[in-house]
Amino acid sequence: MKYIKSKIITGLLFLCFCSAFAQNGSQKIKGLNDKTISSTILDARLTHLMDSLDMPGLSIAIINDAKIVYHRALGVANVDTGEPLAEESLFEAASLSKPVFAYFTMKMVQKGLLDLDKPMYEYLPHPGIDSASQEWYKLITPRMILSHSTGFPNWSNDQLITISYKPGTDFSYSGEAYQYLAAVIGQLNEVGWEDGLNQVYLDEVAVPLGLQHSSFTGNDYIKTHKAMGHEKGAITDKELFGKSFGAAYSLHSNAKDYAKFLLALIKEEGLEEKYFKEMFKEHNHFKEDNPIKLEIGQTGWGLGMAQKPHQKGMMHMHTGNNHDFQSYCMIIPEEEYGIVFFTNSDKMQGFLENFKLLGKQF
Repeated sequence: MKYIKSKIITGLLFLCFCSAFAQNGSQKIKGLNDKTISSTILDARLTHLMDSLDMPGLSIAIINDAKIVYHRALGVANVDTGEPLAEESLFEAASLSKPVFAYFTMKMVQKGLLDLDKPMYEYLPHPGIDSASQEWYKLITPRMILSHSTGFPNWSNDQLITISYKPGTDFSYSGEAYQYLAAVIGQLNEVGWEDGLNQVYLDEVAVPLGLQHSSFTGNDYIKTHKAMGHEKGAITDKELFGKSFGAAYSLHSNAKDYAKFLLALIKEEGLEEKYFKEMFKEHNHFKEDNPIKLEIGQTGWGLGMAQKPHQKGMMHMHTGNNHDFQSYCMIIPEEEYGIVFFTNSDKMQGFLENFKLLGKQF
């Protein structure tokens, strides 16, 4: 009888152990649709979606209640060799560089080096503005640059810049303007805008936030850990970004690192509260006929990120597209929710359209 009781107790303890192991081994993830899903099921669904899209690799992280509750590196870094992605694999963040640079800019504002509303030309004259745009050019401020209201083109392609409207009165997405602001910050720190400026970013942003391998300029670690880019299922033969600090495009990162940055935004770390209020406030309200508003539902731009109303709160979001590397991030600070993903392919649009398991994320 004692033997039977002992076996029963042992069996119950084993069941309890298995239950505890299952709970600990499969994290529950909450979506914007108020549904929860286990990490095991999410792994399977993501793998299936990647297969259906012929997506080579994916680095993804999800934030619930201001904590990273899910992080995966799925698929391969190279379709030719089949080399699997690792947690440390790095991606071109493309335009996800811009929110990080906006935060970096606010660090400069907090330090008193930069005034959001001081005309840019007073810091550093721009040599590439055409004669007809000189009057409007002198109105441009850092605030307008971070909220895309300068009238600059996205890129000048080494042509003189014609400003398309009075700065501060409309929306025109511009990486060129971000580069101008990077040049100003480099001058204010007396470091130029190559590795010296990247070192200031590392000291002010990356190291304090624990972004261990997120860099705007190339280095040996990136060379050995960067995934290969892919377009139309084939590897692209593209060289690593060099030593120039590309505020609008050159950040290399992964979901593990970038989620820490999103957490800093959600938890308001590294800046005084008033500077986060500035970042999250709408500074450029879209006109009713704006194509982005009509097609996606975004209503405006803060300092560094687009904005879209959601029943849970305001979405602050950004996409990244270097063609063979694409990415997306979004946070709802009120909900303490966030998501970020990087792919080493041109499959972002299909992924966003079909990833609905946790509610609409875009």
